[in-house]
Amino acid sequence: MKKLFVLLCISIFTLGYSQDDKLTDFKRNEIKGNALFLVLGAVEVTYERLPNENSGLGVSLFFVSEEDFDTSFSLTPFYRAYFGKKPAAGFFVEGFSMINTGKNGSYSYYDYNTNTSYNVEGEKYTDFALGFGLGSKWVHKRGFVFEINAGIGRNLFSNNSPEVVGRGGITLGYRF
Repeated sequence: MKKLFVLLCISIFTLGYSQDDKLTDFKRNEIKGNALFLVLGAVEVTYERLPNENSGLGVSLFFVSEEDFDTSFSLTPFYRAYFGKKPAAGFFVEGFSMINTGKNGSYSYYDYNTNTSYNVEGEKYTDFALGFGLGSKWVHKRGFVFEINAGIGRNLFSNNSPEVVGRGGITLGYRF
């Protein structure tokens, strides 16, 4: 009787211990380009690695040669937490850091009294920012990615840099 009881307990324990652990296999790398910045004359390219279904680690590289932007270069590593039903898709919250360089305070003006145009050069800066963002990502079954995001951060060290930095765009890419 004692052996039967022990066998019954072990059987119940092994049945109760079994787990429904579904391992979904999905593509874990993404390369994306910011279509909004491309229209505005800048380039932003992003690589994101997806370690699991609910998070992503990535880096964005932004550069522009036009003088309409205060920031001419930025390198932005980020972490994202996803809340969608599909792997690494849907609504996300992002934390980011940013190394950015540029010229602050550049402007042009026209003096109507002397009929002369003047360009005033701003001061160059390099700074480090921390910030957060929100967005949403849609992934097609063939791997195409569409994303909308926006974020805000604060530069921490330089007095010449803008106090607030922005991050965002309309991004198209591919998951592989």
